[in-house]
Amino acid sequence: MQSPEVLRIHNSSIMAKHTTSGGRSNRISGLFSHRVLYAGGISVAIAVVWVLWSSFTPKEVDPNHSIARALNSGADHVAEAINSCAGQNPGYGRSYDPPERTFYDDPELSYTIEKTMKNWDEKRRDWLKKHPAFAAGAGDRILMLTGSQATPCKNPIGDHLLLRFFKNKVDYCRIHGYDFFYNTVLLQPRMFSFWAKMPVVKAAMLAHPEAEWIWWVDSDAAFTDMDFKLPLDKYKAHNFVVHGWPHLIYEKKSWTGLNAGVFLMRNCQWSMDFMETWANMGPQSPDYDKWGEIQRSIFKDKSFPESDDQTGLAYLLLKEKEKWGDKIYMEGEFYFQGYWMEIVGNYNNITEMYSGIEKREKKLRRRHAEKVSESYGKLWEEHLKDAGYGRGSWRRPFVTHFTGCQPCSGDHNQEYSGQSCWDAMQAALNFADNQVLRKYGFVHKNLLDTATVVPLPFDYPANSDAKEALM
Repeated sequence: MQSPEVLRIHNSSIMAKHTTSGGRSNRISGLFSHRVLYAGGISVAIAVVWVLWSSFTPKEVDPNHSIARALNSGADHVAEAINSCAGQNPGYGRSYDPPERTFYDDPELSYTIEKTMKNWDEKRRDWLKKHPAFAAGAGDRILMLTGSQATPCKNPIGDHLLLRFFKNKVDYCRIHGYDFFYNTVLLQPRMFSFWAKMPVVKAAMLAHPEAEWIWWVDSDAAFTDMDFKLPLDKYKAHNFVVHGWPHLIYEKKSWTGLNAGVFLMRNCQWSMDFMETWANMGPQSPDYDKWGEIQRSIFKDKSFPESDDQTGLAYLLLKEKEKWGDKIYMEGEFYFQGYWMEIVGNYNNITEMYSGIEKREKKLRRRHAEKVSESYGKLWEEHLKDAGYGRGSWRRPFVTHFTGCQPCSGDHNQEYSGQSCWDAMQAALNFADNQVLRKYGFVHKNLLDTATVVPLPFDYPANSDAKEALM
């Protein structure tokens, strides 16, 4: 999340040069000119402050605010107003909660998934109006969510793997300025397994009215392109984004036509209503068994009898398209989440392709601070136009999802061995970690060797010593 920056404007007084020569009239003229220049400078400062302040606050400006008082009272109050803008006035800071009543003061407010939330758009809008420090960038603000079980993993290396998946998400959020919440408890005890995320999403929407988007990412999904950002402009007419293929839902009626392990949901009333409808197919519902039967009767390739969130989402798209479909975007143009088995084997080839570009483009291999990484991500896009997206592409996959591996329980899909899962996870996490460690001057030589790193020589990979450093 891009946090709004505090605007600080430093006025420096203009020091006029006075000479000992010249008469009284010259001194008076010089003093007069100095005051005119000072007054002019103050006027410009007021105008700049007012324009900047207006762009970061709601249209209704409190007449009692220091900026308004300064404009009404004259230049003598400008310094006080500027200091107030710089954060000395707690009423407009991000940590200040005004005493006026908000939806949080309603004793009927419930964070639970069972209770309906009404008029959320109006309540959230009112909260933002009372907290103008969050106005800037509100439309693109993201809160990422993930979680795992409260107890230790049964798989001996499960907790280690979950820790590394956690680190991966924290790295991505830090680079792009997103907030992050990791949950380890069942907020609705009867909503277990894949249904457990829904109560977390609702609670997060209420806890973070400043966030426009809630981004759920399963614990076994890793970001493997640290530069790529979600194309939010592409989703401006939608409230829900999920990886999927419409023809598999509407024509083939396949429950695998989408994957509900990663989704982006707008923080709005539509989402509250949609999530309530979706959650009603879960195990806390008295109709849970019935929903399992309905899902299997429609989606013939669903092999297990229980109602699950993914098939439930496919059902709503198929059977209630007129009600929900227009606001749901099925992303299939890039790896919003990608199946690990078709991705992991390509990491080394992808690394070679990127290195080849870096050798030719000095700007891309320039050392830089981590805080400015996003600007280099934009530079990369100029050189990836022919890389393609998805299967067959040599672009870094955005998210590699280890569906079926079950790192915590170890109860992986029997189509592949557990060792293949664990090795692939290490490779994916180290592939992503290399993109992070580059900013710190190091890199993993081997994607299957998590513990060992080497320092990178200056001007890597164009430097003649670069290849030797990675041998």
